[in-house]
Amino acid sequence: MIRSLKALVLAICCAAVIVPFFGIIATSLASREDVTRAGGFVMFPSGISFDAYEAILSGGVVTRATVVSLLVTVVGTALSLIATTLLAYGLSRRGTLLHRPLLAIVLLPLLFTPGIIPSYLIVKYLGLLDTYWSLILPVMVNAFNVIVLRAFFMELPQEVMDSARIDGAGDFAVLWRIVLPMSKAVLAVVALFYAVAYWNSFFGALLYINDTAKWPLQLVLRTYVVNQSELGVDQLGATELPPREAIQMAILVLSIIPVLLVYPFVQRHFTKGVLVGAVKG
Repeated sequence: MIRSLKALVLAICCAAVIVPFFGIIATSLASREDVTRAGGFVMFPSGISFDAYEAILSGGVVTRATVVSLLVTVVGTALSLIATTLLAYGLSRRGTLLHRPLLAIVLLPLLFTPGIIPSYLIVKYLGLLDTYWSLILPVMVNAFNVIVLRAFFMELPQEVMDSARIDGAGDFAVLWRIVLPMSKAVLAVVALFYAVAYWNSFFGALLYINDTAKWPLQLVLRTYVVNQSELGVDQLGATELPPREAIQMAILVLSIIPVLLVYPFVQRHFTKGVLVGAVKG
């Protein structure tokens, strides 16, 4: 009885996730007649039409925003992973210069987050407004990810690193040849955290980017899907517009696809990386 109840609850939870997602994909592939007949949200289209995807990928604002999001995600994830790894490795070596003050500075944002106005003023003072760097530099290092990596580095066998130092290896050689190869699981998880955060971020662009040509995909999604703003022919670059609902759902699907493509390759490292990096002992 209990097993049947658990299976029922699990089935309901899965249906609550799968059914809306299926409806989004179906609506994005529906024709104008199907959308009109269903009143906007289509579950079972009579045929498959790629007009909405052709419209948003025809060189207009959505195509440009997708390229911006990909650029920010790739560059931001790479820089964040490098900075986080170096900082976490330095903090994991006890006795290094300013070890405790730097650790306190890293832990401080976990307790007190800066406000919007101070963040905006700093970005403006540094001359980063209306640049892609404003979407990367203010959030390049996440304190939680630093703590996870630091905890993992501290659990690595000290004897292996001491042997490398006896053989003449310096700190960077130990990090590159010993530490990083042993940390693939947790690095993959941290990279996934950063990539998803960069890809899904829209608030930074809303604050710092005034030029619509530099908008990332998530801000376009918020403007034209959540706020129900109209997308015209000049904004999409298409000669004929499909139904508005189909375009909105196609943009939503486009914003989800990269995460769905990347996650399966990282999933096998996910549980191991989080548990080993976050739990000591």
